[in-house]
Amino acid sequence: MTYDKANLKGDLFGGLIAGIIALPLALAFGVQSGMGAAAGLYGAIAVGVFAAAFGGTRTQASGPTGPMTVVSAAIVAYAVEKTGSLEAGLGIVLLAFLLGGVLQIVLGVLRVGKYVRYFPYPVISGFMSGVGLIIIFLQIWPFLGSASPKSTVKVFTEIATPLSQINWAAVGLGVLTLATYYAFPRITKKVPAVLAALVVGTVAGVVAASQGVVVPIVGDIPTGFPAVRVAEMFKTAPEHAWFIVESGVTLALLGSVDSLLTSVIADNITKDRHDSNRELVGQGIGNIVAALFGGIPGAGATKGTVVNINAGGKTRLSGVVHGLFQLVVLLGAGFIASKIPLSVLAGLLISVGIAIIDTKGFKHLRSVPRADAVVMLVVLVWTVFGNLIHAVAVGIVLASVLFMKKMGDMAEEESLISGLASPEAPWPDEDSVTDDPRVYVKHLSGPLFFGSSAGFLSLARTLPDEIDALVVRMDRVPYMDQSGLYALEEAVSTLRDRGVDVALVALQPQPRARLELIEFIPALVPSGHVFDSIAACEKWLEGR
Repeated sequence: MTYDKANLKGDLFGGLIAGIIALPLALAFGVQSGMGAAAGLYGAIAVGVFAAAFGGTRTQASGPTGPMTVVSAAIVAYAVEKTGSLEAGLGIVLLAFLLGGVLQIVLGVLRVGKYVRYFPYPVISGFMSGVGLIIIFLQIWPFLGSASPKSTVKVFTEIATPLSQINWAAVGLGVLTLATYYAFPRITKKVPAVLAALVVGTVAGVVAASQGVVVPIVGDIPTGFPAVRVAEMFKTAPEHAWFIVESGVTLALLGSVDSLLTSVIADNITKDRHDSNRELVGQGIGNIVAALFGGIPGAGATKGTVVNINAGGKTRLSGVVHGLFQLVVLLGAGFIASKIPLSVLAGLLISVGIAIIDTKGFKHLRSVPRADAVVMLVVLVWTVFGNLIHAVAVGIVLASVLFMKKMGDMAEEESLISGLASPEAPWPDEDSVTDDPRVYVKHLSGPLFFGSSAGFLSLARTLPDEIDALVVRMDRVPYMDQSGLYALEEAVSTLRDRGVDVALVALQPQPRARLELIEFIPALVPSGHVFDSIAACEKWLEGR
């Protein structure tokens, strides 16, 4: 496809503005991961350029994100704990990052991107809010001037350490950064607030340092192209294989969800339509390249993507420019970034964490169905104090079970309301059928699945003794699962033992095929008792 030069100005400007905003966050996420600010830059460059070039969302700006950094920090913490240092455990970390990228490509090739839309909102809400809280909690110590532990539990159980040695200069810089971030948009929106906060906080830190005030800073950032780190991967001991696999799966799933949700947001703004599977492939390539050069993994970044679009970005070039800008910074301005106080980055990350929290979900917590509120809170707590992917998995399972229970309860309630002891309200084409008091017509609507099968089973127990023929209308049953098949089988078997004839009317293709496969037809219900229409069934009833 040829490039339309009319988009060039917007792509260059959009990518530049998105890159400026992403720069401080890349440094901050690198520090939070435990691998250092340089690793954040390497990841931002690799994921930013390659995910944009090969991805399926034309205006996506990708790089390190909060959720991916939280998982990366946990991987780094494990590697340091098991080997004694980051250098010794770097192979574990980079292999996990690399595997995450490979698995993302596999997910894209297998075309599973479309299934992200089925994630329940309470799960997404609880997860994102949990990630936001993790980011905030892990920045409490740097905000106070101390190095942060790698787990949220230790942040609180060992809080006495930073409280006993508060660096008030660091606290002041953090407060100044936060104040600038939230107040600057009231002055002007032409300059990104995150950039203004970074500059104000860093300049204040440099001035304070010139007066002899000591605050922790980012420190040296290597300049020039990073070295390929493949050699470290081959030094990894095999006993860490399972952890690497589990971490890779976590990164792949989380990065995919994170990116595709951002793609949906981009579509809503641009009225475009992204290619989910291609997006996963692009993100995977970006994360593989990042791992090869010692960078932290990333995903589609919502803030950068929105800024890119609003600033005029139209095509993939804008995302590439966003990544290349950070490469320019790495090659020529690393010495400036090395002077940034860690408490300034902590202030920026706290603002990021606050933005990630789903305040809308919390606001409506008492208004939404109780099951949704429970799912959201369970996922949130599990995310903050447990495993992120386990939290999502538990949330999806819990949401599904509660939803099925609700649907089953509704189906059973509908059956009770309609009255199994008396004929249901006839459909327009069956008046003559329901005139016979010995015939009961049962209407089924919607899928007959495990959540609704219990209500149907009660039919066999409550059907009046004078009924000697049951007509089951299945015009509106497009699907039956195994539970539904067996529920129907059990009910019909019970009725046959009572001498009740059963007829099935208007079976759709999937239910009919399944009933024939398990030999429900003709073993329990003869083929002669299966009718395409209620009119054909009427003739059978008259013949009885």
